[in-house]
Amino acid sequence: RNACELGLADRFETLESDWFAKVSGRYHVIAANPPYILSRDIGNLQDEVRDFDPHLALDGGADGLGPYRIIAAEATRFLEAECRVAVEIGHTQRNEVTDIFLAAGYRLSGMFCDLGGNDRVLVFERANP
Repeated sequence: RNACELGLADRFETLESDWFAKVSGRYHVIAANPPYILSRDIGNLQDEVRDFDPHLALDGGADGLGPYRIIAAEATRFLEAECRVAVEIGHTQRNEVTDIFLAAGYRLSGMFCDLGGNDRVLVFERANP
């Protein structure tokens, strides 16, 4: 819906997949809002978050970083040269997520904060396309 409202529908594709299982082709941008909450912290979430969102959309595994490891390892197969991966992060995960992507051959090219001033989105480019 947002792509239509912004006039981008003809240049935008959404895909529901178990990570990259149904992905094919090459893209200029891959954007992801992966689950990033530690498994042990799910029960401590505010009721409106815990009870509204599917568990699968919240649980990032034991350290909250598992999904980022998958994205960093596999996204390069689907990226055009000099393109970007943008990921939403938990507000304390900037350094850990950055380290995962750096180790996979990316460089940090941007960071955006949420309305509360917390780190929220990291943007990476392939270091050597």
